[in-house]
Amino acid sequence: MKIGIISDTHDFLDPKVAGIFQGVSHILHAGDICSASIIFALEAVAPVTAVLGNNDIGLAFRETESLVLAGRKFLIHHIVNPVMPQAIIKGRIAVDPPDVVVFGHTHQAFAQNMGGIFYLNPGYAGKPRFRMERSVVLLDCDAKELVPEFVTL
Repeated sequence: MKIGIISDTHDFLDPKVAGIFQGVSHILHAGDICSASIIFALEAVAPVTAVLGNNDIGLAFRETESLVLAGRKFLIHHIVNPVMPQAIIKGRIAVDPPDVVVFGHTHQAFAQNMGGIFYLNPGYAGKPRFRMERSVVLLDCDAKELVPEFVTL
């Protein structure tokens, strides 16, 4: 199964994203959406699961989502420190350990297995600014392996 992962769009959906995500089975948005129109546009490509970020005032999403895709349990939350998860995330992981934690907020791509959990931040996908590298992830996911491909925007 191929999954599209995006975060920190900040009310801007790069026109390249629809083409990059063409053919994915599901899209995960890890917060800082800033406008529901972003999710509507992504839903034209594939089903979307999205969470609130710290800039998502007034949007009707939850802070944390959990779902199973390709036999893997995903936990999605905007602000996560993989080295020292905050209490809410640490508690969720202890009660119901996910295979993958998807997060955003830092605007920096990250993919690392820590303690048997794969932590994945697709990086920043909003408007170009401050010479920041912008990226999304195509995640090949099955019962045996997770293979992230970071795609620069």
